[in-house]
Amino acid sequence: MTNNASLGVVLLLLSCAACSRPVPPPTDRKPEPQAHTGLRDAIRQPLDKAKAVEGAAQEAADKQKAAIDAAAGG
Repeated sequence: MTNNASLGVVLLLLSCAACSRPVPPPTDRKPEPQAHTGLRDAIRQPLDKAKAVEGAAQEAADKQKAAIDAAAGG
């Protein structure tokens, strides 16, 4: 082989080696959970408020249905 051909083979091998997948970290330990309480609270707060209102809305709907049924004679 000539110098140019051997240089090309070496470059080809190096470029193939550079494209290999990185070795994944060992999975002996699970990663430590990281608390992001600000984001979690920002998401949970409107949901909790909606759940609280849902009970009152359902109670009002039940009362209205009972009044309609009583007025209709049923």
